[in-house]
Parts: sequence; C-alpha cells; structure tokens
Amino acid sequence: MRALVTGGAGFIGSNLVDRLLAEGHSVEVIDNLSTGKLANLADARANRDHEFSFHQMDVCDPSVSELIERRAPEVVFHLAAQIDVRVSVSDPVLDARINVLGTLNVLEGARRAGSRKVVFASSGGTIYGDVDAEDLPVTEAHPQHPVAPYGVSKKVATDYLHAYRELHQLEYTSLALANVYGPRQDPHGEAGVVAIFAGKLLAGERCKVFGTGEQTRDYVYVDDVADAFWRAADRGSGLLCNIGTGTETSVNQLYRSMADNAGVAEGPEYAPSRVGELDRSCLDASRAKLHLGWEPFTSLDSGTAAVIDWFRAQGD
Repeated sequence: MRALVTGGAGFIGSNLVDRLLAEGHSVEVIDNLSTGKLANLADARANRDHEFSFHQMDVCDPSVSELIERRAPEVVFHLAAQIDVRVSVSDPVLDARINVLGTLNVLEGARRAGSRKVVFASSGGTIYGDVDAEDLPVTEAHPQHPVAPYGVSKKVATDYLHAYRELHQLEYTSLALANVYGPRQDPHGEAGVVAIFAGKLLAGERCKVFGTGEQTRDYVYVDDVADAFWRAADRGSGLLCNIGTGTETSVNQLYRSMADNAGVAEGPEYAPSRVGELDRSCLDASRAKLHLGWEPFTSLDSGTAAVIDWFRAQGD
C-alpha cells in the first residue's frame, strides 16, 4: 500500500508511520513541524529498507492538494490538525482554517489522485459535547452537539468526508479518539496529562491535579490507536468509529499508576477545578470491534510504565 500521513511527525502520526513501515507499506509524510518533530521520524528516516519520504508543508497551503495528486497515495491518513481546545475558543477562525479548510485541501488532493480512502482522526472527547452520565460509555449513535469550536471543526470534517463519499466515491473512516497517551507525547502546553505527569514525576516535582481528581477520562495507548488506523485502511468504510477502552479512569487512579511506576510515594498537589472541564468521559468502542476487528490490548499500568521508561530514556 502507498500511504500518505498528514501530521506524520506528530505524536500519534509518527507512531502510525512506524506501524505502517513495519507492515511493509510505502509511506509519505506531510507535516509543517509547527508541533511535530523530525526526531519522531528518526527511525523511519534511518532505515534504508523503508520506502519513506517527508514533505515539510502546511495542509492549509493549496499546493498540498497538488502534492497529493502527484504522489497518488492509495490511502491518506489525515491527522494534521489544530488540537488545542483553548486555542479554538480564543481563535475559532484559525481552528477552522486548519481543521476545515486544511481538510478540504487534503480531500481535494485525494479525490484528484484517485485515492481509494481517507482515514480521519476525529475527537471522541469533543464531538459529542456534554454527555449525561447515564449515557456513558457514549456510542456513535449519540447526538453530536460539540460545545467548543474544535469539536465543531472535527464534526464538520466528518460531514465533508461523507459528502466526498457520496459525490466522488472516495471512501472514508473517521476515528473518534479517546484520550490518547504514550511515548513521544509532548508534556508542554495543552498536552495529555500522562505526559505532564511523567515529566514532573521524573524531575522530582509535585504533580498538580485540578479539582478532586475524581473526574474521569478514557485513556487509550498510542500503539493501540495506530493499530486502529492501520485496520481502518481496509475496513469500516463510511463509518465513524469510537477508539477507546470503554473504561473510565479517574485522574487519581492515573496518578497512582504512574507514581508507582516511577517509584514516587508522594501524592499530588490539588488545585481548584478548571472552568468548563468535563466531569466524566468514556467511549464505547463496540463498533470498532465489529467493523475493524479492533480492541485495545494495552493495560493502563503497562502503558504508563512504557511512558515512564520512554521519558526516562530521553533524560539519559
């Protein structure tokens, strides 16, 4: 398979690139390196047996469509995005430019290239909006009423994918991701709490927990997510599929798992709750099991141990 990955130098994208190359596929990456890092692609670039190439480009640039048309990938994995919810609130035009218009550039390129499919990274934590506790874990049948511009842009992108399928027979699968964590996640800025905790635990600093710490999230390991993308290349066409564990994990539970793996006995520091933060979040991934043959295979303790080991190795 000739694959093209937008955002392929990022946290999830680079792990997907490694998986695709390990499966023997030809891979091209488009990334503007605004948040992605070439270091994340070190293994991909170093192995001469890999069919791999990198293009430093922005998906907002119309020339991206031309590049995709020229390179003619069979499958486009579209992960490039503006992912900061707070930025989407403060600058919704920027968010839409990247996540909506950038997606259209990619879709136009895929259409003109005759690609058979686009696999899209959506957001299970935002597209459904505020979900009542009795509706957890949330299924894909739940109404989509996102309350942040970021969630709106992800919903709109999937609507465009559906339109391109109807108009141009360009297949798609949209993966609504839970809280993804794992090696290469950036602890700076609005990153996953797992990466933030790992950096602080290994630096001997107190971790900060906002609110009571009993708020829950669905933490899914990045290798499991890469597996879902790989499977979606040939399955689940025309579907939105949740990618999560179906298990609610509190921030306190997460901290205890990570502190144990880091050998830290001290508890976290508690701070006031942040305005607008969801109390609970969890995805039902039954559709992914049925249509992709996908299930998460990494336990929280195993995943957090791998994160601690990776962050420790970065400091050596």
